[in-house]
Amino acid sequence: MSSETLRFKVVADRSRCCGYGLCAAICPSIYKLDDDGLVYLDSDRVPPELEDEAREGAAACPAEAIWLEEIKPDDDQA
Repeated sequence: MSSETLRFKVVADRSRCCGYGLCAAICPSIYKLDDDGLVYLDSDRVPPELEDEAREGAAACPAEAIWLEEIKPDDDQA
């Protein structure tokens, strides 16, 4: 992972995921699909070098089940 400061985390609402897989097609480093085709995350932290790709993957979700949130200082205990 980059030594730069992490600024964003991903939130994935699996109850809203419809399994389109666009997120994983766009940003496979962040978004993974389980055996049912639903999104999951190995880590919710987004390395700085993947911010644009992660944001694009989230924006491509037709179910709006994924979004990025800014990490607050008290959240940064990864």
